[in-house]
Amino acid sequence: MSHWQPLHTPCGIVQAWLAEPEGSPRGAVVVAHEIFGLLPHYQRLCTRLAEAGFVALAPAYFDLIEPGLTLPTDTAGADRGREVVNRLGLDCAVDVTETAAQWLQARGQQVGVVGFSWGGTVALLANTRLRLPAVSYYATRNPPFLDEPAQAPLMFHFGALDVPIPPAIIDQHRHKQPNAQVFVYDDADHGFNREPDPPFQPDAAALAWRRTLAFFGEHLS
Repeated sequence: MSHWQPLHTPCGIVQAWLAEPEGSPRGAVVVAHEIFGLLPHYQRLCTRLAEAGFVALAPAYFDLIEPGLTLPTDTAGADRGREVVNRLGLDCAVDVTETAAQWLQARGQQVGVVGFSWGGTVALLANTRLRLPAVSYYATRNPPFLDEPAQAPLMFHFGALDVPIPPAIIDQHRHKQPNAQVFVYDDADHGFNREPDPPFQPDAAALAWRRTLAFFGEHLS
């Protein structure tokens, strides 16, 4: 069962896409989207999490700037998306994530966070500041925050072809977050999980997703 759920956050009201599993949940996951907004792709990810036994809640962070805003996954959309997330700010994004986590915790769930690109940094900060297990996919904005100690289990996914995240930056993640799991996918570029838009890479996406589900199965059950 899936539907929109309003969240009253310290920064304003946002809608969140809620997907629930059949039977007793194994835990719950907040899904943090990238700079294109809450695309249908993220609603499908919530469905896949629910099929794996997790409650999934994906806030539409852009509602704080323009309700319902989603953007095309092209250069113009990326430029607009960067403007929106810069206006929104990571502090408000963390507040929204905390509200989503508290909503799930109030229903008796252990909560983790998974985020993609900009949302991957939101996931990292949910770990270091909210003490939530987190999985961060190809987040270009992580480096300034890598000195914040992890407060819960942490996993990173990167594409080896992702020019904005070169090997030296990936090594920073390994060095500064020594207890985190760090995975690099040889044939994958930035956004390799975003089906069906290029540069979707199905093999890398499938392996990363299996690892992500195993991570949440271990740390939320």
